[in-house]
Amino acid sequence: MNKSRRSFLKVAGLSVFALSSGLATMAGSAQAGARIGSYEPNAKALKAKRWAMVIDTRAFKSAREYAPIIEACHKAHNVPTMEGHQDIKWMWLEKFDHAFPDDLNEHLTSRVKDASYPLLCNHCTNPPCVRVCPTQATYQMEDGIIAMDYHRCIGCRFCMAGCPFGARSFNFVDPRKYLSDPVPNPAYPTRMIGVVEKCTFCAERLAVGQMPACVEAAGGRILFGDLNDPKSDVCKALASNYSIRRKPNLGTQPGVYYLI
Repeated sequence: MNKSRRSFLKVAGLSVFALSSGLATMAGSAQAGARIGSYEPNAKALKAKRWAMVIDTRAFKSAREYAPIIEACHKAHNVPTMEGHQDIKWMWLEKFDHAFPDDLNEHLTSRVKDASYPLLCNHCTNPPCVRVCPTQATYQMEDGIIAMDYHRCIGCRFCMAGCPFGARSFNFVDPRKYLSDPVPNPAYPTRMIGVVEKCTFCAERLAVGQMPACVEAAGGRILFGDLNDPKSDVCKALASNYSIRRKPNLGTQPGVYYLI
């Protein structure tokens, strides 16, 4: 056997081993459920046992009032605008019947039925996207946030298939070509072609003591806090108002609530 053939068989053997190990890891991950991760500890970090968001849709008179909030989110995270190519979105608007398809009430008021609703990743307590990710690029933090490691994403899009809310976008083309120059926010990493992205509840901002960009831009119309703290703003709002969540019958336990 010549040297080149031995080298080929050696590489092939290692490849088979790596593949079998990877499949075993995937199977183990599926059985274990959500992996727990965290950002680097910071003395200024905002902390919670279970972060949640409450959107008071009653305080928004039209879809145009959501525009600066969506812009703040996308600017903070370098979300590209790709007109004519694809739609990369972290926060977007839908009508009631698309946002809440399993709400069977046929007697909604026109204010509720005809309004636009901001949608984003729901940061579920039981996230199917985490369970199906083969590389753990999508992971669950101790505070409930579903975060992403773009360097680990291999673009398989299993998470997109697993997410029942359509909250993830895939970069079919290089998104960096569609960012303004200079980059809107040099402090947040830009993505590359072939990876998935989504809202992260601004985990990087919470880690340094800042509230999510959309919350700051909403002027009190979007609340954010600890769902496990009865004294938090989100708990008080939910205790004193009627709220709904997207597709609650799926059992994912979304962390985004809507006051209607």
